[in-house]
Amino acid sequence: MVSSVGPKAGSEIRTEDAIINSVQKWLDNPVARNLLKLVCGKSKHGGNRLDIAIRKYMGENIQCDVRDTIASIVVKFVLDHGASAFGYSSSSLKENLSDPLIRRGMVNVLEGIARYGTRRPFTSVAPFLVVWNYTKLCNLRCEHCYESAGPKAMEDELTTEEAKNVIDEFEEAGVVAIAFSGGEPLMRKDIFEIAGYAKARGFYTSVATNGTLITPDLAKKMKEVFDYVEISLDGFEAAHDKFRGVPGAWRRTCEGIKNCVAEGIDTCVALTATRYNFHEIPNLVDFAEKELGVKRVIIFNYVPTGRGKEIIDQDLSPEERQDLLEYLYKRMMDTNCRLICYSTAPQYSTVSWRYAFGEESAPLVATHFTNRGAIEALQGRTKSLADFLGGCGAGRLYCGLEPNGDITPCVFMPIKLGNIRKDRLREIWHSAEILWKLRDRDALEGCGQCEHKYICGGCRARAYGYYGDVQAPDPGCVHNQHYWEQLKQEKKSSASAQLSV
Repeated sequence: MVSSVGPKAGSEIRTEDAIINSVQKWLDNPVARNLLKLVCGKSKHGGNRLDIAIRKYMGENIQCDVRDTIASIVVKFVLDHGASAFGYSSSSLKENLSDPLIRRGMVNVLEGIARYGTRRPFTSVAPFLVVWNYTKLCNLRCEHCYESAGPKAMEDELTTEEAKNVIDEFEEAGVVAIAFSGGEPLMRKDIFEIAGYAKARGFYTSVATNGTLITPDLAKKMKEVFDYVEISLDGFEAAHDKFRGVPGAWRRTCEGIKNCVAEGIDTCVALTATRYNFHEIPNLVDFAEKELGVKRVIIFNYVPTGRGKEIIDQDLSPEERQDLLEYLYKRMMDTNCRLICYSTAPQYSTVSWRYAFGEESAPLVATHFTNRGAIEALQGRTKSLADFLGGCGAGRLYCGLEPNGDITPCVFMPIKLGNIRKDRLREIWHSAEILWKLRDRDALEGCGQCEHKYICGGCRARAYGYYGDVQAPDPGCVHNQHYWEQLKQEKKSSASAQLSV
């Protein structure tokens, strides 16, 4: 950390370091990890042994064998000590674990510790989240589309039966959440059957859509199978319709958003920030809150991939991105604001860190896919948790799945790791070399030397998009300003060379 902080800050740093050292001491050692490994797996009574142990920890009367009983003792020790280290009461933890989805996530965490230890940042035993590009079929033609989607689906997209098999494998692997994306996922006729299949198996299900197809009747169907819907709105009418490539898209999208809100679905407005819409964003956030009635807004990082490569000159400068993230955080902290304001830019955590550091009234946003409960839970617990959870989640907490079954580290990072039709997700997650490169924050160029590498680490998809290397710098950060300047100079030199020819 920087040495210019005051006495209170310096004291807090020592406290945070002590917490991290304590956690690593009692969890990241051979005895603790071997005990956790011993109690992982399936119980002979059926179900996951760790889930049974957590339910027993909560006080449920469950039939157990000897290994289940041992598991309950180990899990009680781990959870009690973990809660104490991070300042939670056991009663609060037990209350949270009453949610089956949170228990599923906790099983993933404990198995991750057993497999990988308490890495900084944390790596789960299987993806918490899989973003599934369910189809390349789309009724719009967006300038920034990472999937280069259009009016025709891929010839070899997963069939309905194959999609169900994928969900079965996700369940076996320990995946917690599935986000259906595209293309336009609502254009595939079996989307409700497949999302319903996932929902019935206890997954948190969400969908990312352009919203143009969502009638009141469709919104009713969506509520039955989706916990959350994210609808893209990249500006006001002129800007949005140009960006999305179809006249009238804005009006239909706004109606789709209103239909979801009216149905009581947890609805988020999503937009990709570029220089094209940068100055509209504050007014658009106001519009989303006051006119459309949504609870969340998420600002996506522009990534030069897919068709997005064609608008690379529209990328925000590091200063513009920083100003936008500052605005989002301050807007969310305004007592009159009821919105959760997200960003997929990992630098968002560093913005909130500056406000949260030594100031309990300003909570930390430790990761860009968060919620109100997570923000409140992190308040006052700053770096001790952020170091484990923060920053880019590609290859650590989530991965992507293409319509044909190809597994990627991130939907914005078109690197094929394998194919779900023939490869096991957990095996790829454990062994793929590119994923281990993503997990090694110390080896990153530029970002690896930053004091915020564990809570941020830069966007790895942007690094890959600009340099073709997942360990390259993210040139969109104010701490990597010289890389941005180099890219601008290279672009000018290239343009001059072309003119001279």
